[in-house]
Amino acid sequence: MSNRIYNILFHTHTISGIIISAALYVIFFAGSLSFFRDEIIGWERNEPISENANLKHLDLDHVLDTLDARKGLAGRDISFYKHFEERRINVNLSAPKDTTAQDEGRRRGEFFYLDPETLDAYTYRSSYSLGEFFYRLHFFAQLNLWGTSGYLLAGFVAFFFLFAVVTGVLVHWKKIVSNFYVFRPKASLKNIWTDAHTALGVLGLPYQFVFAVTGCYLIIGTTVLSPAIVTYMYDGDMTKLYDDFGFNPPKIAPAGQSMATVPSVNSFVDRVEEKWTDFEVKSVQLFNFGDQNMHALIEGNTHTDAKFLGRGGVMYNMATGEQVYEVNPFTETSYTDAAAAVITQLHYGDFGGIPLRVIYFILGLVTCFVIISGVMIWLVARDKKHVSPAKRKFNAWLVASYLAICLSMLPVSAFTFIMVKISPLELDDTRMTFIYQVFFYAWLVCSVGLAVTRNNYFINKFCLVSGGVLGLAVPVANGLVTGNWLWKSYQVGFYQMFTVDFLWLVLGATSLWVASKVKKQPSSKATETKKRGSTHLNGGIEKGLVRNTNPQYQN
Repeated sequence: MSNRIYNILFHTHTISGIIISAALYVIFFAGSLSFFRDEIIGWERNEPISENANLKHLDLDHVLDTLDARKGLAGRDISFYKHFEERRINVNLSAPKDTTAQDEGRRRGEFFYLDPETLDAYTYRSSYSLGEFFYRLHFFAQLNLWGTSGYLLAGFVAFFFLFAVVTGVLVHWKKIVSNFYVFRPKASLKNIWTDAHTALGVLGLPYQFVFAVTGCYLIIGTTVLSPAIVTYMYDGDMTKLYDDFGFNPPKIAPAGQSMATVPSVNSFVDRVEEKWTDFEVKSVQLFNFGDQNMHALIEGNTHTDAKFLGRGGVMYNMATGEQVYEVNPFTETSYTDAAAAVITQLHYGDFGGIPLRVIYFILGLVTCFVIISGVMIWLVARDKKHVSPAKRKFNAWLVASYLAICLSMLPVSAFTFIMVKISPLELDDTRMTFIYQVFFYAWLVCSVGLAVTRNNYFINKFCLVSGGVLGLAVPVANGLVTGNWLWKSYQVGFYQMFTVDFLWLVLGATSLWVASKVKKQPSSKATETKKRGSTHLNGGIEKGLVRNTNPQYQN
């Protein structure tokens, strides 16, 4: 590689990293927490997940009877989805195909969440949770008040993150192995940050590359490419695009004749479970409820230990009980389903249980440190005498702002966990607003207050100490409010709640331990004086040695 190409790659790596550093830190910190999205939701609502919350064990006949009495299901298409490991399930009711329906709610359809144990229904806002908040924060969905600006920002950051990863590998390629073993704790500050950045960057390189690629696909593919494809290839017809890619459910016209008795939906689900043993039902869709042409489409995925990429289902004519068609998840997985499954499962880490998510979580925090160390390298490299005072002041202000925004996420997140736990659950549609206000207002105050200090040592120390103390307070708040102390949750098998409490216990203790190891660097003037004194002393010693070696002083 020529020096010119090396310099171009080095500078583009640096600039791209600086531009996206704060946003990328938010993505990885929030994304690391969202690996435990379902556990956080169960912890927040004090709702342990039981087996009967799964669609396999859910009494859908009882649920349908209840919904029919409440809302009237005749002529509707009904969908039950269970994509996450939380207790509530997604329910979607279409508008009835009978156009004579007078009720406005029935004419436009409904979407809500249903608790299978209490059969209580919740809207999206009233069911909003802290787990959902962090999950959406990691791709800036909260900024979508202005169209898809949040998704576009996340896609922009993902693309430049991929660019930074690739250029970083090319820049360090010749010394990537040798530098991995180099750590100079007594060297200059720039060397310390460089060694940490290189070593941890190499450790997390596969993880970072996977998330850069999958993040680009999931964000850019849905926010940039999909609208372009719809506009130029489908003349703006999104329905046609979804039909071609198999995203839309089949269209089944009603017969116009009512059934005397609606067959048991549970029996059809049982037939699918008996057909494939290592198969988990994820969705049940009913078409033309109560009509003679009523159909049931039951879909799901294979267990990852049986087959990593397996998606299929069966459709039945419920009036006759005949099987209309079948997609065997073990032998007939399509290319699009397999490709989508690889990308999503690698991104979410939902194929290895809690151990894999813990590994993902640790690597996510390691990536956060790599981002911060890269910013510090940039600052130290430009804090030189030949740089004008105005530029040095701006660089210091910029990095202080970056550190304040990024590092304050730890105490602010812990504070939000505590506030959500001690606040009443019955906030109805204001729950979403409550979570937004607590997190963003606290984050704004901490970011501005810490950035004003322009003291990197104080910012780091404050965030570690406050984050550690508040992190340790999270399991305490849960125990005081619910009585589910850490040891009790483990004993009775409430592992979702135990996971969140234990996670914050480890995070809090680790933060305080790291804070105890952080020492304030001496000021530049003191360091310069020390260096001058050392130089003067060494010079005197050298002169003495020279004088003593002069022949006239020898015996």
